[in-house]
Amino acid sequence: MAVRNLVNLERVTKDYGKGPVLNEVSLGVAAGERIGVVGRNGGGKSTLLRLMEGVEQPDDGRVTRTGNLRLGWVRQADELDPDRTVREHVLGERSDHEWASQPAIREALTELLGGFDAAVMDRTLGPLSGGERRRVELARCLIEPLDLLLLDEPTNHLDVEAVAWLAQHLVARRDLGLVVVTHDRWFLDAVTELTWEVIDGAVEEYEGGYSAYVLAKAERVRQNDAEARRRKNLLTKELAWLRRGAPARTAKPKFRIDAANELIQNEPPPRDTAELLAFAGARLGRTVYELHDASVSLGDRELLNRVTWNIGPGQRIGIVGVNGAGKTTLLRVLLGVLRPSSGRLVTGVTVKPAFLSQHLEELNPAWRVLEAVEHIAQRVELGKGRELTASQLCERLGFGADAQWTPVGDLSGGERRRLQLTRLLMGGPNVLILDEPTNDFDVETLTALEDLLDSYAGTLLVVSHDRYFLERVCETFVGLIGDGKVRDLPGEVEEYLALRRASNAALVSGTSLGRGGESGTASRGPSTAPADLRALKKDMTRLERQIAKADADEADLHSKLAANATDYVRVTELNAELSALRVRKTQAEEAWLEAAATLDA
Repeated sequence: MAVRNLVNLERVTKDYGKGPVLNEVSLGVAAGERIGVVGRNGGGKSTLLRLMEGVEQPDDGRVTRTGNLRLGWVRQADELDPDRTVREHVLGERSDHEWASQPAIREALTELLGGFDAAVMDRTLGPLSGGERRRVELARCLIEPLDLLLLDEPTNHLDVEAVAWLAQHLVARRDLGLVVVTHDRWFLDAVTELTWEVIDGAVEEYEGGYSAYVLAKAERVRQNDAEARRRKNLLTKELAWLRRGAPARTAKPKFRIDAANELIQNEPPPRDTAELLAFAGARLGRTVYELHDASVSLGDRELLNRVTWNIGPGQRIGIVGVNGAGKTTLLRVLLGVLRPSSGRLVTGVTVKPAFLSQHLEELNPAWRVLEAVEHIAQRVELGKGRELTASQLCERLGFGADAQWTPVGDLSGGERRRLQLTRLLMGGPNVLILDEPTNDFDVETLTALEDLLDSYAGTLLVVSHDRYFLERVCETFVGLIGDGKVRDLPGEVEEYLALRRASNAALVSGTSLGRGGESGTASRGPSTAPADLRALKKDMTRLERQIAKADADEADLHSKLAANATDYVRVTELNAELSALRVRKTQAEEAWLEAAATLDA
């Protein structure tokens, strides 16, 4: 039987007034299909999702969806009601015993939200951070039996561990159709089987995930280059003939003139290339950074515990860890912004650092792009007597002649971040410290940044949730798993994930792994014995019967209340019974949840 299409786009065009973002695009998503969407920022990727979901309509063409389509969408910018609780937004009207009896729902809540007790579920959405809000939205969609899930930058704000779990979860749901826009290339490789590139208003399709897409695109470019060379030879020949002067009044020369003019007219402009330049000229000595027995505490919480760590010249170190484990704190200690509570930091005499934080630097929004560059340098030395003016540098950054006069306040987040990083590099640092550098970058800019860092001669420290980027630019790895230590990771990110799994398993069994495999007592007790497990299951069955009976009794009381609405005395009695019944039902549900949590452990 043929696989049905869940969504179809037929000759769809969308234009916001500056030329079509999508131009006569036709495509479809079949049941169970896994599609990754790549392309430049502002190129139409999110527009494509909005058209598929139906929140926007095409200017021309049509979008059709299969009947009774169960569709979920995690947007890049959420619009959550700040007064709703996590429980209300994620679980809706489900009663506790309904959802808590489903292991898949409990797993999603545990992995994304950190659990499902009242302290987690009764929080209001308003004060939550961007990362917490993203996890709430993912949890809401992942617990639903969907046909099609649209994800717009789902890995933003997620740590490496959460990204790995999300990929594993999506791969396991084989019947779920998926369309995902993301710059996380490791995630694309792990999850997708088809790639759409949105480019110049069109959507080009490639078989496979990101790595397969890169190979296929390289082959397509090679073939196009061969065609371009043939085209160029023909063009040169025709133009040379025109320059010699074409005889008039003959059909053949006129045909040749028309053919040459057509070639000139259709010659495409060169694609903008997002290229950053490295100017790390300062010399590094033997010492870069040394931490000796350093500890850092924030309030009552110890983030770093007696850490000893040496960083040498030219090292390229990737730093991974759970959110809140102290990665950014570690960088701030190295930079001297934060002093250790105990121990000491030694910084090399010749160290000249540059720090790209998670937050965009405050640039004057009225500055033009060219002005922002000129505030750092009027001219840039490239070595061997070569130099670039500020305007030429802007060209190399992908800002054309017109774009150089764009106010900084009108730049997108990715463009501002690219400008910020380049301003740092132009200062000639010999230590480059990057905290989540891939935020807001499209895949093309990430590739250019990786190419830049390949030629960077200084010491490089990178904190990122982007696994592909880390493995691409770093040679050694360290991890922070929440115990205050900085661990060497010879096995890179895979070793970190294995350590986290072991740490979580140790917490369940009553021990935690110390440094070097040492064990220590954790806060939880020993594992539940088989006899206790059988007793727990019996208790849960008994509690489920009590909850079901309470539901039936509650419905019966509501019927009696409706029938005796004019009898004040009887209504008072029935209300008292209903209140007492609800208390018993709540107690039974809480007892069931406690038993279920113990059984899972």
